[in-house]
Amino acid sequence: MTQLLANLHEAQGQLTTDIADEAWIARFDQLADRGYVIIRDFLPKAEVAALYRYTQALDDQDWSLAGIGREQQHTVNTRVRSDKIRWLRPEIAAEAVYLNTMDELRIRLNRRLFMGLFDYECHLARYQAGAFYKKHLDAFKGRSNRVLTTVFYLNPEWHVDDGGELVIYGDRGEVLETILPQQNTLVVFLSDVYVHEVKTAHRERFSITGWFRHNTSNAYRVDPPK
Repeated sequence: MTQLLANLHEAQGQLTTDIADEAWIARFDQLADRGYVIIRDFLPKAEVAALYRYTQALDDQDWSLAGIGREQQHTVNTRVRSDKIRWLRPEIAAEAVYLNTMDELRIRLNRRLFMGLFDYECHLARYQAGAFYKKHLDAFKGRSNRVLTTVFYLNPEWHVDDGGELVIYGDRGEVLETILPQQNTLVVFLSDVYVHEVKTAHRERFSITGWFRHNTSNAYRVDPPK
């Protein structure tokens, strides 16, 4: 697949994490084998329930129409995606809980798989009935600092008829996974490898999408941007 995937696989023979960390982070070892992993029951039930209630309580003005591309190439195209987003900020207590958890995950992934992850950014995503996100890559090789994409689902009691599935595709366009957005499921995959899409949701759907990133700053550009 990619050289990064090969490096991850090799790194599994060089683990130095302590036993307490290893028991938890071992669930992510499939990243080294196939470049993606699906984790059920990621957070304590009370924590994910609180996140869901917080997200539901946000006002319409708290959400912005999502765009595609980054920085100068950022545009809004509702024919490609029609969800709304809210970037998480550490100064808001309800949002800091999730950000802190993911930063701890970043540290543990670096210890176990030597990934050199520098930081993490994420946003809430709101798919109202009829919303979707067509096939896309989250990063292009050599043109992005995004390394791992994460998607975390918030809705309880989500059923097949509700739609909104995440579909992950392989190198030949074959379907590798069709993931129902069930509460407390975390999906992690290599950002520059897996084309994916979100099928049309038939009722309101909430999730948190984020990216673990490398630091690609140079003398002319700060990246990740502040």
